[in-house]
Amino acid sequence: MSRRRSYDESDVRIRPGRGSRPRTKNRPAHEDAETATVVSVDRGRWGCVVDDANGRADPDRRVVAMRARELGRTPIVVGDRVGVVGDLTGRPDTLARIVRVQERSTVLRRTADDTDPYERIVVANADQLLIVTALADPPPRTGFVERALAAAYAGGLSPILCLTKSDLASPEEFTAHFADLDLPVITAGRSDALDALRDVLDGRLTALVGHSGVGKSTLVNRLVPDADRATGVVSGVGKGRHTSTQSVALPLPDPLHGWVVDTPGIRSFGLAHVTPDEIVDAFDDLRQATADCPRGCTHLGPPADPECALDDLAGSSHRRALAVRELLASVTSTATGDDQSGD
Repeated sequence: MSRRRSYDESDVRIRPGRGSRPRTKNRPAHEDAETATVVSVDRGRWGCVVDDANGRADPDRRVVAMRARELGRTPIVVGDRVGVVGDLTGRPDTLARIVRVQERSTVLRRTADDTDPYERIVVANADQLLIVTALADPPPRTGFVERALAAAYAGGLSPILCLTKSDLASPEEFTAHFADLDLPVITAGRSDALDALRDVLDGRLTALVGHSGVGKSTLVNRLVPDADRATGVVSGVGKGRHTSTQSVALPLPDPLHGWVVDTPGIRSFGLAHVTPDEIVDAFDDLRQATADCPRGCTHLGPPADPECALDDLAGSSHRRALAVRELLASVTSTATGDDQSGD
C-alpha cells in the first residue's frame, strides 16, 4: 500500500465565469455563531442540532441550514461540528447558515476501489466504528471486517466488532481471527440484551457499518426505538428523506447521551487512501517499534522488508505485530476484497 496522492470533495475546482465578481479575502467573523453538529445531508441542505449549555448536541434544537457563500465548496458531512447563524428557531421553512466548519478529529473515509484516488467521507468526528457482522445467514467474512478495521485505524476511530444472529452460530471461531488486535467484541443477537452495547455507545458518536442482511437496521431500531420517526425528523430538511444512500445521525434515547450514525450501503470499501503506517500507528507499542524501521518499510516483514523493526518484538507485542501484518497483507492483496455490500 504505497503512499499516493488522494483527493476528497474539497479538491473540486470550479472555473469562474467571465461575469463573476472577484472573491474577497475578507471573511465575516460571525462571533455570534452557535456550535452545532451536522446530522443529515440532503442536496444542498444540512440538518443540524445546536449545542446545549453543556456543549452537547441537543436533539430538541434542530435547524435546517445552507452553506454560507464564503465557504465556497467546503465539504460538510454528517458528524461535522459547525458554526451556524441566522434563524435558529427550527420553525418550518426557516433556514440557518453554516459559516464555519471545525477541524475534524477523526474521519471515516472510503474509496470506490483500491485504485481510486477520490476519497468519500462517510462520517466525521466519530469516536467509534461499530462493525456489524452476522455469525450466520449470511456467513461472516473476515475480509469485510479487516477492511473496516483498516479504515477505522487510519481515520482515528476505535473499532468494535458487533455480532448478530448469535443464536445461529458460536462466535469463538470467527473472533479468533482478531484476538491479537485487542478488538472489543459484543454480541447483539435478537435474544441478547443490549446493556453492554449501550454502555460503550453512551456519550459517544458511533458510526455503524455492515453487510446487507446482517441485521444492522434491526439493531438501529432496537437502540433507537423510534428510529423511523427520528430519521424523518432529523433528515426532513426540505428536499427529501433519509434513504440507504445517505448517512444520518440518530440520538440514543434517555438516559443515554450518545449518537449513532446509520451509514449508507457500501458496495465497495476501497482503501486507496490508507497507508501501512496509518494502520500500525493505531497501536502504541508497534508505532514506537517502527521508529527504527528503514525508510519506505511496509512492515510486512521478510522477504519484502527484511529489516522491519517489528521482527524484534516479543510477547503480546509480537503476536499483535503478526496480526497487523496479516491485516496489511489482506487489505493489499485484493482490489476490493470480499463483496462489500451494506444494508
